[in-house]
Amino acid sequence: MLTRKQLDLLNFIHSRVQKDGVSPSFDEMKEALDLRSKSGIHRLITALEERGFIRRLAHRARAIEIVRMPDASEPGGFTPTVVSGGLTERPRAALQVEAAAVELQVMGRIAAGTPIEAIQTASAAVAVPGGMLASGGRHYALEVKGDSMIDAGINNGDIVVIQEQNDADSGDIVVALVEDQEATLKRLRKRGSAVALEAANPAYETRVYRDDQVKVQGKLVGLIRTY
Repeated sequence: MLTRKQLDLLNFIHSRVQKDGVSPSFDEMKEALDLRSKSGIHRLITALEERGFIRRLAHRARAIEIVRMPDASEPGGFTPTVVSGGLTERPRAALQVEAAAVELQVMGRIAAGTPIEAIQTASAAVAVPGGMLASGGRHYALEVKGDSMIDAGINNGDIVVIQEQNDADSGDIVVALVEDQEATLKRLRKRGSAVALEAANPAYETRVYRDDQVKVQGKLVGLIRTY
């Protein structure tokens, strides 16, 4: 699933490539989406690339290749309260890992770019070992979409268990809300008054923001993988 801005940009790039055979410039994208700066366009392009919709071709100006468009499982590309995929179709028994487990709601897909606050309906429930959770803390689960954290052992389709909190130490893997628009799972690095969100995959660059542009939504405390 995509945010409305991500979908608008993808559609604009697709229409221009179909018409002119070349992708639009950053200035044209900025104007088409009525954004104030190119940094917003760069962030949207990075998000589309991480989700596998586009590919940037190295050493070529204005070279963006459309890899795919949203399919039928991504209606309109923007449905923040609905999570499509295998979780809702699995038998409930398949999610029970032990009798003493605590049941958590799976609140969405972390790479879908949906702010945590915007998700109102849980898509499924998953049983989590009680020892994975901090006593007295609030927790939720998210399904991972994409490979930007693969070198940290977090694969596409994994369920990550998140302890809800609004701060974290440098080096923690966190759910971060960027400019109140997009939630992402990345390693947090604090650099004075700046914050870096670091992928665990050399294919993706580290993004650096002012500390007031990033809100920590929670810290990774566990991971569940099914086979």
